[in-house]
Amino acid sequence: MLVWIHGGGYVAGSAASPWYDGAAFNRDGVVFVSLGYRLGIEGFLHLDDAPDNRGVRDWIAALEWVRDNIARFGGDPARVTVAGQSAGGGAVQTLLAVPSARGLFRGALSVSGAVTRPDGPDVARAVSRLFTSRTGRPATAAALRDLRDDELLALQDRLAAPGPDREGLPPLLSLVPFADGDLVPEPVLDALTTGDAGAGVPLMLGFTAHEFNAAPAPGPDGPPLPVLLGGLGLTGRRAAAFAEAYADTDPAGHFGQALTDVTFRAPSLAVADARAERERPTWLYQFAWESPVNGQAYHCLDLPFAFDLLEAAGVEAAAGPTPPRSLADAVHRAWVAFVTDQDPGRDWPAYTATTRATKIWDAAPRVETDPLRAVREIWLA
Repeated sequence: MLVWIHGGGYVAGSAASPWYDGAAFNRDGVVFVSLGYRLGIEGFLHLDDAPDNRGVRDWIAALEWVRDNIARFGGDPARVTVAGQSAGGGAVQTLLAVPSARGLFRGALSVSGAVTRPDGPDVARAVSRLFTSRTGRPATAAALRDLRDDELLALQDRLAAPGPDREGLPPLLSLVPFADGDLVPEPVLDALTTGDAGAGVPLMLGFTAHEFNAAPAPGPDGPPLPVLLGGLGLTGRRAAAFAEAYADTDPAGHFGQALTDVTFRAPSLAVADARAERERPTWLYQFAWESPVNGQAYHCLDLPFAFDLLEAAGVEAAAGPTPPRSLADAVHRAWVAFVTDQDPGRDWPAYTATTRATKIWDAAPRVETDPLRAVREIWLA
């Protein structure tokens, strides 16, 4: 059975999205559960008088409910795969690093997983101080408890606004799971790449080729492109390697490509490489089919293929009038096989330290050997 965690940057999204309809999984014998959780301030802001990582606690509570109740709905609590996309993919990686979640699922599927850095209690407290300095509200549950939803969202928007007082904080997201030393003992990427997190759990993970490539280049009044890229770690040797790797692309798109790499491709590749070194069952993919709408394989484009929902509302606007049915069949079939058997099928070999076999989801799906070498050399070497 499959438990799904929605995306939305940890501040938005809904389990009720039409792109999360589990009918095709039900058709193919998979019991599907889609869960909601506390978002933004309510779920992830450090509050002095409330438990940390309340959204993470919601994920665990939902998995415990599945363990205790899903047999009544035809599911097997011993055969749970937890999956999610974007923030939901980050949730999956976080759950792998949470000791109290062990035993609640046997497999994990992280789709465009986003785990922010830097991480830790110092960063979380800095976000809380920024919240108070920008809003005038104490970062306490008592001060926020009686606010309406629209008031909380307005405060959240003020916290998310750019500004020089954000220096030292994660560049994209502030209200996120963090290593609190208790529920989440250590930073998730550290736990997955150097620790024992997820050791006994098969993991399928990947991303689209152009997740955030549509992000606009800086305007004439914004920071110069080299400054923006430098803020993402592209300086010196890394900057030269990045320029060489993308020499054939329009420089106006380099900032978006860098965001894609630093947020999604490089961290997931690091996790896959670390697991392969330890011989933990791992399957890596890149969704590369480019929508005729904008010529990119962008964030969320893979979802209607994986869920076999090419006729769902909004898909034509995202993928054009004739997205390839054969690709949806192949991606969905691999997901069903992984949920059912903890292996996506004979035509997709596991990712190992010697082969680095990677599934490329395109109009003609294929397996390539280490197609992301340039990403590794730029961001991880």
